[in-house]
Amino acid sequence: MAADLKPMLDGIFEVGPPPRLLGAECPICKQKFFPKPIVCPHCLEDVKEIKLNTEGTVYSYSILRIPNKLYQFPQPYASGYVDLDNDNIRVYCLFDPEKAEEIRIGQRVTLRVGQIGIGLDGKECLRYYFTPVDGGEK
Repeated sequence: MAADLKPMLDGIFEVGPPPRLLGAECPICKQKFFPKPIVCPHCLEDVKEIKLNTEGTVYSYSILRIPNKLYQFPQPYASGYVDLDNDNIRVYCLFDPEKAEEIRIGQRVTLRVGQIGIGLDGKECLRYYFTPVDGGEK
């Protein structure tokens, strides 16, 4: 991974190692969020930044075979939702482009960060994505 690449958006993940998604937790209602909101949308309290779990289970996914001209993702690519272990939170994500055809609902996945496509500025950037854990099913 090139050290000079910037994240697609500041403040949503740490490159690591290990990579971590940066979420938030409300100290009052204990609700967790990703990405981090300014205040808790339930009780309007200030939230504290937390590092979310790096593994989870595929809840849903789609394989996209049409070109993404804006971000120039490789073809095909997969996106969907992952339920993070122990965080009671579902995150939208990309899946490993090299393993797009292997993704299945219920599959165990782990977080990675790498260069996928380009950012809105037209330059290569880092994105978070999930890749299958060896062993697959839960």
